[in-house]
Amino acid sequence: MLKYYMAFLLALILGILLSFPLLKLCKKFHLSQTILHYVDKHAGKSGTPTMGGLIFIFAIIISSLFFLRGEVVGSILVLTTMFAYGLLGFLDDFIKIKFHKNEGLKPYQKIIGQVAISLVIAIYVYLNIGGKLEFFGLNIDLGVFVIPFIVFFFVAVTNSVNLIDGLDGLAGGVNAVYFLFFGLILVLLGFSQYALISFATVGALLAFLIVNCFPAKIFMGDTGSLALGGLMASMAVLSSTELLMPIIGFLFVITALSDIIQVLHYKRTRKRIFLMAPLHHHFEKKGVHENRIVLVYILITMVLGLCLLILYMALLGVL
Repeated sequence: MLKYYMAFLLALILGILLSFPLLKLCKKFHLSQTILHYVDKHAGKSGTPTMGGLIFIFAIIISSLFFLRGEVVGSILVLTTMFAYGLLGFLDDFIKIKFHKNEGLKPYQKIIGQVAISLVIAIYVYLNIGGKLEFFGLNIDLGVFVIPFIVFFFVAVTNSVNLIDGLDGLAGGVNAVYFLFFGLILVLLGFSQYALISFATVGALLAFLIVNCFPAKIFMGDTGSLALGGLMASMAVLSSTELLMPIIGFLFVITALSDIIQVLHYKRTRKRIFLMAPLHHHFEKKGVHENRIVLVYILITMVLGLCLLILYMALLGVL
């Protein structure tokens, strides 16, 4: 376990060292976020620097590469995928900053980029791992249909992580807890290289939260949220553990569903189910402080992750 702890610690230190220089750089070049006019409670956040995801992207990559040993093809693919999605998010953030608006890439442009990256991973998985999915010792073989499944999985996961990034410390905190428990489960399943990246991610995100917790000094932007989504999805598909994501990441799923339900219901009836979507903004509109929302989301993710970890430990005879 020493290498996991060291990867966590190095990523934490690197993240802290990168945070403040990047924050100064963003302020110097006015790389700030434009807030949507209808998010009235966030009006005071307009002008907050963005692209903070670069902090943990580089901390994760450097820390992981420093400790990776042996067969690292899969790990390099995971890190490359994270970087590719981060690059897509960076382009989106850059357009927002350049034109001083909250809309960057068009939705269809984002989807095309996400599908193109995920298709490469899907083909690699099919040719090298096969079409299996692992779930509590059960193996489900999708065969060639694993390719469209993985593409759908990537699009769903990356957009879910992107949608939950709406409050100070929310995406960073929930992701940190997710990767902690996912990493522990990967250790039990024997995926040590991916576990190492998971623990490096936890350290990097904790460093990022120092400047992102309420009141946020910098946002992760799509640079960070898409990178985290790509990292989450790629590690799941390369370890054949896609079905664990909706359990530990239950709140990612609920966040995405709340947005989809709101849009579909409004188009059909011109009425809203939630005061505002995604769900965390509904709670804000109800008068719940964002710190309380963030804390509850983190605690729920922690409980779900702990329950799943205990089940796996019992299944594998570790308890």
